[in-house]
Amino acid sequence: MSQITEDRPATEHPDERGARVFPLVAVVALLAVAAVVTGNLPIFVFVVGIVGMVMIHEAGHFVTAKWSGMKVTEFFFGFGPRLFSTRKGETEYGVKALPLGGYVKIVGMSNVERDIDPTDEPRTYRQQSYPKRMLVAVAGVLTHFVMAFFLLFLIWAVIGVPELKPEVGTISKLEAGPSPAEQAGFALGDRILSVDGRPVKNWESLPPYIRENSGRPLTFVVERDGRPLTLTATPVDRDPSEAVSGFIGIGATPFNERQDVVSAAGRSAKDVWNISVTSVQALGSFFTPGSISDYAGQLGGDATKADEEKRFLSVVGVGRLAGQAAESGYFNLVYLLVVLNLFVGIFNLVPLLPLDGGHMAIATYERLRSRGGRRYHADVGKMVPVAFAVVMVLVLIGVSALYLDIVDPIDNPFR
Repeated sequence: MSQITEDRPATEHPDERGARVFPLVAVVALLAVAAVVTGNLPIFVFVVGIVGMVMIHEAGHFVTAKWSGMKVTEFFFGFGPRLFSTRKGETEYGVKALPLGGYVKIVGMSNVERDIDPTDEPRTYRQQSYPKRMLVAVAGVLTHFVMAFFLLFLIWAVIGVPELKPEVGTISKLEAGPSPAEQAGFALGDRILSVDGRPVKNWESLPPYIRENSGRPLTFVVERDGRPLTLTATPVDRDPSEAVSGFIGIGATPFNERQDVVSAAGRSAKDVWNISVTSVQALGSFFTPGSISDYAGQLGGDATKADEEKRFLSVVGVGRLAGQAAESGYFNLVYLLVVLNLFVGIFNLVPLLPLDGGHMAIATYERLRSRGGRRYHADVGKMVPVAFAVVMVLVLIGVSALYLDIVDPIDNPFR
């Protein structure tokens, strides 16, 4: 949420700032054009969504800190060397070289900060009331829930939910070129009655069964021109580099079912709750002894399908997942942003520094220890080793997730 750095005024001449802004804008514009030309616009939109998610989170801290009368000296996207900055009032806004997040610097986030102008002390974070400090700390987390709700509402009310109900089991998509379906003799309009003797009641149950039986001949009974026909197709692993398994080349064309405003709002709220509960359960289960042992086994090359569902994704993994979601339509791409928003929000509630939950925990602890109108200030310096340990754990998870995403990418969940 914040970064303790030495204050320094932005002394760049406007022409110098313009000289730095132009290359930055030009690079972004070129990336957008390249995304359109190469057909990767959905991925570009997803990346822009991630950047927006980060900055809206920081804007939550920024707005509530300003409203509470605190002194905010910096509001930046990225870390490291400045690429561009401008000052308005007492706050410097800008972009830094490493796009690894963003931060808002609020004066006096802890009693570790000593070099503060005495005239600024009444406006420091540490001198504010408990409600104001909690508001600033929780504001960033709340933005994720608001964004998730808005995106879900967009899905239900505007984009629509892909449904496959009208013609259950009817093939309306057939992969062009050599494919197991073409070799088996499937045709558009075939209605799948059963697979391996199992009745096909909806399309949702079909892809998982095909993926689970990759490499094994499957017997399909289809209806063509009013008569049953038996076809045999063997699912294959089409693209090992993308972990695409269980492919035969058939599908159904969904239609988008939209809901009215009231129903969309209610369903969005329900989904926010359900995804949040799932995120909490996933986060809690990951840090159990058994899960940590399983994760170590994955690093050693011993992974199962169930293990893949219990691991973090790196930037590479999320990028690959975004590409796979984009191929399946904007619904899955937007839904992926929803899940990421809520997971980041839940993760930030963990009551350890440097996460927002750590600031909330300290503020609550100080409030409970205060007596008789005398304000208690926790010695944050004693918590620095814990914060350092948390950062190291996060780095370890990030590096190991990057390794797994490169050598053992997860299966495409959108097929």
